[in-house]
Amino acid sequence: MSEPGGPAAGDKAPRLQDRVLGGVRWGRLQEPLGFVKVLEWLFAIFAFGACGSFSGETGATVKCDSETKEMSVISIQFGYPFRLYQIPFEMPDCEGEAETRTLHLVGDFSAPAEFFVTLGVFSFLYTMAALVLYLRFHSLYGENKKLPIADFCITVCFAFFWLVAAAAWGKGLSDVKAATWPASLIATMAVCQGQEVVCNAGATPAMGLANISVTCAGFLSSAGRGQWKHAHMRSMAPTPTGPTGRRTIPAPPQDPPQPQGTPTAGLFGFINFLLWAGNCWFVLKETPWQAQAAPRDSAAEQGAIDKQ
Repeated sequence: MSEPGGPAAGDKAPRLQDRVLGGVRWGRLQEPLGFVKVLEWLFAIFAFGACGSFSGETGATVKCDSETKEMSVISIQFGYPFRLYQIPFEMPDCEGEAETRTLHLVGDFSAPAEFFVTLGVFSFLYTMAALVLYLRFHSLYGENKKLPIADFCITVCFAFFWLVAAAAWGKGLSDVKAATWPASLIATMAVCQGQEVVCNAGATPAMGLANISVTCAGFLSSAGRGQWKHAHMRSMAPTPTGPTGRRTIPAPPQDPPQPQGTPTAGLFGFINFLLWAGNCWFVLKETPWQAQAAPRDSAAEQGAIDKQ
């Protein structure tokens, strides 16, 4: 039995929760340092999520010039971490006795992708820990002069790493698109070099979240394809060809190879760089270096006023 006027057993959990959350000063999220930390936390999730869930599909169609063989459809799935040389696919053999031959895609782009994702995970963990320290233990952050200095040095390092990671993954993503484009796939297939073999592009790589691009870039890319098709439709009028004067209509060509827009993962990488680089100034203001500079400036101004 509990003593009269004493706390009930059921009140221990709520009071413990109040003690933990009661010291959190949510108003500090409205300050530049706290607000930018939240943005860094969110965009770190977007960055490694967009890159880590990156997936695509490419393919081609192969038709041997024979009435007994049908068209063969090649479909290849690929994704993170982009070790393309480990992804096999079956290529039809139009000349040999074997029905198919096993080939692999070309390239290994795992280094920039894994570096990008790892940096995003570490940024997520660090900003979460920094937010807990800044919101719940801000007095410790202000009294211990070493914490702001360490925070400033880590912020500068993250800003530099995000610049390197964004540039490296942007280049790596371009290489992935070039290696998995249907035209590149057809060029590496020996069967397509035959004179009687017809090879056409299959599925265009769908880049998943990394290809949810900037609206303007995607619109311009779609508009460019529309203008190209419209110009081709105007050139499809029947024209007399051959000695017999028969009128033929050219078959509509495939879409020209075009990039799928601005990758969101690369965009998030440069946004993270701007956030971390801009946050360096707000963290610097919390360090003793900036705090010591302010009194000196004010003392110099006061001395100039006294002389006047």
